[in-house]
Amino acid sequence: MSGDNVIKEGHIYGGWRKAVNAARGAGRGSIHDDATAQQLGMRGGAVVGIVHLNLFPPLILETLGQHWFEKGSLSIFYTYALVDGEEVRGIMGIPPEGKKDVQVEAWAESRDDHTVGTGTIAMGEPEEPSYIQTVELKHAAPGELRILAGLNAGDELPSREVIITREMVDRSLETITDTLDWYKGDSPWGGAIAPPSLMHRAMNINPPRTQEAVGFFGATELRNVNGPVKVDVPYRAGGKLACVGTSSKTEFYWIDTYLEEVESGKRVAEMRHMTRLMKASSPLYK
Repeated sequence: MSGDNVIKEGHIYGGWRKAVNAARGAGRGSIHDDATAQQLGMRGGAVVGIVHLNLFPPLILETLGQHWFEKGSLSIFYTYALVDGEEVRGIMGIPPEGKKDVQVEAWAESRDDHTVGTGTIAMGEPEEPSYIQTVELKHAAPGELRILAGLNAGDELPSREVIITREMVDRSLETITDTLDWYKGDSPWGGAIAPPSLMHRAMNINPPRTQEAVGFFGATELRNVNGPVKVDVPYRAGGKLACVGTSSKTEFYWIDTYLEEVESGKRVAEMRHMTRLMKASSPLYK
């Protein structure tokens, strides 16, 4: 657990961390590549949004305890892209003591006062919806889509079997700035558990499409249903397209996916996730 957390004015503040652009080597055509990102008007290769989710588990453990990892959610809408080496910290509200069904605000901020992501953290079954559950899913009108033409809300995503291996965790820990000992070895659940970024990786099923465009993540909600997600356990991932839409600069899609144990069929985790595709990167908008 991080030793530099600070509690003040009803919130817990994590320490400042240098964001790592672990996808920097993705090459041309990726938003994480400096040249590609700058060509599209950005300051440089963008740090993957899901990296910032890893800031929160130490704060969650200190304020909500281990039950969050069994039944809890982390819901963040990404609002500002950092580049490699810029400093960021996670912040969340402190819940009322002893309350089992609770939701608090949460956000990540940069050293120069940009809100990098904003949302909520919840445990149990609070009455209010999460931040991302309140976001209106605006579907595109017929004929409005070019990059994502042919995709529709309700389309089934291809299911797959997935295992978060020890090797995957070890590679991730090379760039995760805030870790838990539970990622590395034994946990209260009898084995290592996955960090948020690898939970996302396990449940991120992209719909089939034929048109290329530079994409980036817009929002992520991870939900432990019967958690936690464990390392070296076979799971089955599946889901549906929740929305396919368009904005002034992007086409986008939302997915609702899940993770179930192969052996028992038990649902362990769920995710709602948004991916944006930049119109300026597609020849269909030239």
